[in-house]
Amino acid sequence: MSPQRIRKVPSALTPASRKSLGEDVAERLRDAILHGELSPGQRLREEELSVRLEVSRGPVRDAFILLEREGLVRSSRNRGVSVVQLTRNDLQEIYTLRSALEPLAIRLAIGRGDANDLAEMDASLDEMTSAFSRRITERDAARLDVQFHDTIYQAAHHQRLSNAWEQIRLPTYWFMLSRNVASPDWREGTVNGHGEILRVIRRGDEDAAAEVITEHISFAYERILQSYLDSMSDPAAAAETGTVTSTPLTTSKRPPI
Repeated sequence: MSPQRIRKVPSALTPASRKSLGEDVAERLRDAILHGELSPGQRLREEELSVRLEVSRGPVRDAFILLEREGLVRSSRNRGVSVVQLTRNDLQEIYTLRSALEPLAIRLAIGRGDANDLAEMDASLDEMTSAFSRRITERDAARLDVQFHDTIYQAAHHQRLSNAWEQIRLPTYWFMLSRNVASPDWREGTVNGHGEILRVIRRGDEDAAAEVITEHISFAYERILQSYLDSMSDPAAAAETGTVTSTPLTTSKRPPI
C-alpha cells in the first residue's frame, strides 16, 4: 500500500491581491500634487479630502504618512498637513545626498549588476533617446531621467541604498520639472550624458564611473538651480511647468562634489 499523500496547505503569506485604500488615496494625492492640482503650501484637510475622495478619514491619514515619507507633504502641530514648498536648501540637500549615493550605486552596479540589469539600462536609454528626439514635456523628460537613474540603483542590488534613493526620488523629479526642455541642444546633451554613464558601466571601470556620475550630478544641479531661479522670477513660467515656488533663494551654496 502506497503511503498516504500529504496535502500541501497553501501559504497564507501570498501577495496581496490589491493595494490598500490608503495607498490608492496616496496615489491620487501624489498625482494631484505633481500635476499642480494641489499647490505648494496648500493645507490638506482630512475631512475635506475624505468627502471629495469618498473614503473615510482613516485612509486619508494613511496616505499622509506615505506622502510624508516621500517628501511631498509635511505635518506640523500648528498647521496640520500641507503640500511641501521646496526651497533652495531642499535642492542643495537633495543634490548633496545624490552626490554621495550615486557614486556608490554605480560602483555596486558594476560589481553586482548582471545582463538583465544592463538590458534595463539599455531599454531606459533607448526610450529616452526616442522621446528626446522630438518635442517633449517637462514631466515626461523628468520621468525618463529619473527612470534611468532607477536602473542604476536596481543594478546595485543594495536594498538600503535603494530605500535612501526612494526618499529623495520624487523631490528630485519635482525639481527637474523646472528645466526648460525646449532646446534640441539640451535634449541631445542630456541623452549623450546618460549614454556616457552607461558606457563607463559597460567598461567596468568603477573609478571612471564614479567620476562621470559625480560630474553628471554637479552639472544637473547647476542647470536645475538656474532654471529654478529663472522660474522664480517668472511666475507664469512656474505655473506652466509646475515648478514649486518657495522662499527667497539667496543663502545656500553649491553642494560639495
